[in-house]
Amino acid sequence: MSEHKKYEDEETSDKQEALNSKAEAENADVADDVQNSEDVDELQKLKEENAKLKDSFLRAYAETENTKKRCQQEIEKISKFAIADFAKELLGVADNLHRAMASVKDTENEQCKSLLQGVEMTQKELTKVFAKFGIKKIESLNKVFDPNFERVVQEIEDKEKPAGTVIAELQSAYTINERILREAMVIVTKGGKK
Repeated sequence: MSEHKKYEDEETSDKQEALNSKAEAENADVADDVQNSEDVDELQKLKEENAKLKDSFLRAYAETENTKKRCQQEIEKISKFAIADFAKELLGVADNLHRAMASVKDTENEQCKSLLQGVEMTQKELTKVFAKFGIKKIESLNKVFDPNFERVVQEIEDKEKPAGTVIAELQSAYTINERILREAMVIVTKGGKK
């Protein structure tokens, strides 16, 4: 029996060792699971922080791009309309040149003819400069009154033309880069057909 007992003791010892090994392995797995769980939690926190930082970066980048666009638009606007006040003052010169040409009645006189040619050349040059800087004259005569570009200073009865037709222009309208620079002062019809 002693061999049998010895065999049982060895078998029990082997089982005990197997159980101890299994318990140690389970303890190691639990320790690994705890470590993995902590790593997973930390990884999750890092991913969330990364997402927040990425979102903040994208928002800041978008804001920077929008600011750049607004600044560029403002620069373009300023460069287009920086001369508006100066141009408005020159409109008086254009008006006076037009009045000077209209006032010359004696075109047979050589001196008057030369003077008229000089004024016409000056007006043409001024018109070229206006065009170069985006300044355009708006024609109103014989068109329907447009309150965006014209101001009525007088209404005259005229049954021949539709009501609101511009029949005289006392001052011409001008735009600078499609924006009104000066409105026209006009005389319109009233009482005609509509």
